[in-house]
Amino acid sequence: MAAIAELQKDTSGKSRMQKRYNAITDLEGKHLDKYGHGTHVASIILNTDYADDGSMRRNSIAPDVRAISVKAFDQYGVGTYANVIRGLDWILANKDQYNIRVLNMSFSAPARSAYWDDPINQAVMRLWQEGVVVVASAGNKGPEAMSIGVPGNNPYVITVGAMSDNYTPADPRDDVLASFSSAGPTAEGFVKPEIVAPGGHIVARSRSKSRIATEHPQFHDHDKYFTMSGTSQAAAVVSGVAALILDANPGLSNDDVKCRIMAAARPAIDGNGALAYSIFQQGAGMVDAYEAVRGSATGCANRGLDIDLDVTNQRHFGGRANVDENGNY
Repeated sequence: MAAIAELQKDTSGKSRMQKRYNAITDLEGKHLDKYGHGTHVASIILNTDYADDGSMRRNSIAPDVRAISVKAFDQYGVGTYANVIRGLDWILANKDQYNIRVLNMSFSAPARSAYWDDPINQAVMRLWQEGVVVVASAGNKGPEAMSIGVPGNNPYVITVGAMSDNYTPADPRDDVLASFSSAGPTAEGFVKPEIVAPGGHIVARSRSKSRIATEHPQFHDHDKYFTMSGTSQAAAVVSGVAALILDANPGLSNDDVKCRIMAAARPAIDGNGALAYSIFQQGAGMVDAYEAVRGSATGCANRGLDIDLDVTNQRHFGGRANVDENGNY
């Protein structure tokens, strides 16, 4: 997990990783991502690299961000509920000290219960209640309906599906929904994902000796960069966009950050002007960082929900999605 504190205008090239916490060992300090997935995700958010001539290249979404790395997954890419929750508890306890504003959760677990009964979702809702923007991957179990995982099935968070540029990055007209991208609705009837973002064949940093690189050497350049696809990568893009929005508008609530991201999105349409994919596959559409940062929308996200009532078990909520007699959502 990557907890984003704030943007800092520092071009010194020094590490912007403010703090590292290992939820597996319950220790603060340096730790190594031996699997490689977490490094890849963090690189999409904040990587700054250097060209051969020594000039700085800002090849990430929010390259000036300061971040906290919270390790909850082991060298095999496996994590437990206990370790994830311990990491979330640490973030909650330290969010004010490090001014944590955004939390990237690029993982997905099967939904086994109502969103409010899931222990990870309970911890996530406490963070949302405290004002943290939580961005979660939809999961890679698509394209079937009702395949959104935890914590992406949490109605408050920004859940992100994946699009692919079809190997023509300069031409958005042939972009396609990634076949693996999980789709909604959730069991409680909420539209998910809220947004889609680039998640196909994303190039980002990952050590050549990481497990994922050694198991898939054909996707590593044998230097610094690895190519990976998934809603994890798409969530990292949106986490970076959320950081940019808060840098421009630090007083915004997390609900309004979600609102601006959704309001600025561009849905995929077909040649007849109809939606190319349903709202349960693409939500509001493709993220648009520029318009989201420049936007002024407020009050359009999480309407009808009450996080305080939800967290205290006074009331839980359902969405508006239904299924007809033919099984169409």
